[in-house]
Amino acid sequence: MAKDNDYSKYDLSRLRAELEEEKEMKAMLEESVSELRRTVCELQERLLSVDEQGNEWKTRYETQVELNGHLDKQVSLIQERLEDIRGNPTDRLAFIRSYDDVAVETLKQHLKLLTKERSDLQSQLMDCHLQIEQEGKAFHKTNDERRAYLTEIAMLSSTHVTQRSHYSHHRQGAPGSKQIRGKQTRRKTQVGSNKEKEAEEEAERVNGGGGGGGGGGGGGGDDDSTAERRVERKSQKESRLPTLKHYEKHHS
Repeated sequence: MAKDNDYSKYDLSRLRAELEEEKEMKAMLEESVSELRRTVCELQERLLSVDEQGNEWKTRYETQVELNGHLDKQVSLIQERLEDIRGNPTDRLAFIRSYDDVAVETLKQHLKLLTKERSDLQSQLMDCHLQIEQEGKAFHKTNDERRAYLTEIAMLSSTHVTQRSHYSHHRQGAPGSKQIRGKQTRRKTQVGSNKEKEAEEEAERVNGGGGGGGGGGGGGGDDDSTAERRVERKSQKESRLPTLKHYEKHHS
């Protein structure tokens, strides 16, 4: 009977259900880890591409610095001319009068050169504006992508933390269910033992009644004893049925 009580403490269906839950939780965690790994790989590829683009941006920066140097030189020359003109107010018209002795064809050629220089400067200025606009758009695009990646990483991190907390909460709640199940099995064993006691008391009452009838006649004593043994065997079989059924139920 003690051995049957030891087996009754284990519920195979409950253990299988808990095992399935653990497998599902493990699959969820593995899927989350794989997603995080894919995200890390994508970010690493993005970092490599940014490094490659960084070389291009470095070349653009150096070109722009060189162009700015040429423009600074031209600006300094023009400022020197302006300072010369402002420094000698009496000679402001001397620069203009110097062209009086120059031939018309020379003046036309000089005008063409100045016009070409002005158009070149204007085209350089437009190129600079266009380049600044393109670089600004590229910067905003890269910044938006960076924010999107940061948001995605934050969402994945919060999901991973939620899954871990749910998993730990589930693990903490499992012992309580085991205790409740143990109480139910103990109640079932107590009910089975009560039924056995009732069957034994019934067999004792039957045995007591048969002994009184046997004193009255010798011929009916053997029949009564045989009937008593049959009743006793039947009661013993019935008392064993609950434990056997309980054992078969939990080990089938």
